[in-house]
Amino acid sequence: MNDISTSPIEESSQRALPRWGRILAWVALFALLVIVARALLQKQQGPVAVGQKPPSFTLTTFDGKSYGPAEMAGKVVLVNFWASWCKPCEQEAADLEAAWRYYQPRGDVLFLGIAWTDTEKASLGYIARFDITYPNGPDLGTSISQAYRTTGVPETYVIDKNGNLAYVKLSPFTSLSEIKAAIDPLLGP
Repeated sequence: MNDISTSPIEESSQRALPRWGRILAWVALFALLVIVARALLQKQQGPVAVGQKPPSFTLTTFDGKSYGPAEMAGKVVLVNFWASWCKPCEQEAADLEAAWRYYQPRGDVLFLGIAWTDTEKASLGYIARFDITYPNGPDLGTSISQAYRTTGVPETYVIDKNGNLAYVKLSPFTSLSEIKAAIDPLLGP
């Protein structure tokens, strides 16, 4: 006879394997749902909102200087996230530099450029190409952009003298006058 029979032990082990497979599949599905839920929640939160206290950070610039809460205190601070490969960033680069040269002599305005997901060589090339003189540094480990919940580049955040977020721009500035319109009301008389 060609009757194939299995022992009770073999049947038991054959059933156990699919059960473990089902458990593993459920665990994998649950893990995937958790990851998707976290991503959706972060996306729903969007960037930091006007009126909120923005995340505190310290930026170490490409030339080794540090800008943290102490250097920002009592100043209007423009924080611009950019990347050397970003075409819209190129569109606003000259206007940001012109605004920096306009406000820098006052002493109560600080611009900080944050190179997002870029190499140091490419970032320094971008800075040189657009003759950027305001402080710029890398977002090492994307810690600053994650704290600000950035969604891309360019993104610009303007913080008032009291340390509150006063203005958010999620696209490139189109003119020097647009930048001045974001900063001038925060300077007072």
